[in-house]
Amino acid sequence: MAEAGENLIHDWNSVARQGRPAPQVTFFDETLRDGIQNPSVCDPKIEDKLELLHLMDELGIQYVDVGLPGAGRRAAEDVARLVRETADGKMRIRPAVACRTVVADIAPAVDVAQKTGVSIEVMAFIGSSPIRQYAEEWTVDLIAKRSADAIDFAVKNGLPCCFVTEDTTRSSPDQLEVLFKNAIDHGAHRLCLCDTVGHATPEGARALVLWTRDLVSRLGAKVGIDWHGHNDRGLGVVNTMAAAEAGADRVHGCALGIGERVGNAAMELLLLNFRLDGGIDQDLTKLVHYCEVASRAVRFPIPVSYPLVGRDAFRTATGVHAAAIVKAEAKGEAWLADRVYSGVPAGLFGRGQEIEIGHMSGASNVTYWLKKRKIEATPERIEKILAHAKQSDHVLTEEEVFALLR
Repeated sequence: MAEAGENLIHDWNSVARQGRPAPQVTFFDETLRDGIQNPSVCDPKIEDKLELLHLMDELGIQYVDVGLPGAGRRAAEDVARLVRETADGKMRIRPAVACRTVVADIAPAVDVAQKTGVSIEVMAFIGSSPIRQYAEEWTVDLIAKRSADAIDFAVKNGLPCCFVTEDTTRSSPDQLEVLFKNAIDHGAHRLCLCDTVGHATPEGARALVLWTRDLVSRLGAKVGIDWHGHNDRGLGVVNTMAAAEAGADRVHGCALGIGERVGNAAMELLLLNFRLDGGIDQDLTKLVHYCEVASRAVRFPIPVSYPLVGRDAFRTATGVHAAAIVKAEAKGEAWLADRVYSGVPAGLFGRGQEIEIGHMSGASNVTYWLKKRKIEATPERIEKILAHAKQSDHVLTEEEVFALLR
């Protein structure tokens, strides 16, 4: 059915597509660092961090920022524990840490790497935009000097270093060229382009990545390109996809899109969209559980309307919708039932379509609801439940329906 089923959906998304993510695009999870900078969440207990780390690995996420070791004793201890777990658990996921471009921030990472025997990627960050320079009273020369010293220290101690320019999307190309060339000359193996304040549009993200690729090519360098996006304009996910289509080979995200202000690009929505676009093919049936664990760990409630994970993501009480799903299931085609009224196939992500009974329902809703619970759907039962639902202002709870049956 899959091959025949594809002919039932005309994909307008591909008509004007400006590219596709490279097959080697990888994912960098920032939940345990940038995510918990959100002012409304809690720093998870180490047990919760470990559970999330294992789920990231099982989902095929390749990199994880395990924290900011220079932020204090507890942060350093958690970083060490998480790094050790990647080795003890023989995980594929590779750890990284965030550090300001100062030796004092990178030194704790070197210490953890030496004690655990695990190579830790240093994400050395510093502001690069003119507005940030003006506020901080920095010059490009000062930024370049601090960056060079930090990268030199990391590389000298055997740690790979990614040069992270904060507010890249509001930085000028002439100054970025100076900073990127400086970082590459001192041994940075990756450049991270940051939409730190959520300024970018998809066009801007694409333009910045293409410009960076051209610069790297002109310099004859072999460095990777990261994209790190925030969601202030509600464009975090779509910007990340645009960046990947333009050639960013590693993209960042946080569970549930948590992060500073309104948050970062949501990791689960990135994985969902890359999966549906054919960019990745790993098993994502634990993606909902990953979000639920993150929600509990940081005490961040999931909105009922949230894509994929929200209570209502695959739930309908509308008669027309329910009838289409019921007819599809009657054909014995699960593929069809999961797509006839859903742009996201629930089964790919460990969920299923749900049909409820409410004031906009029809007989199909009631019949489906009863059969799912192995209750005979007699005309009398259907009529009684539907009549009650039509007089109600909400979707009936299971208790209400069972009360009517009694």
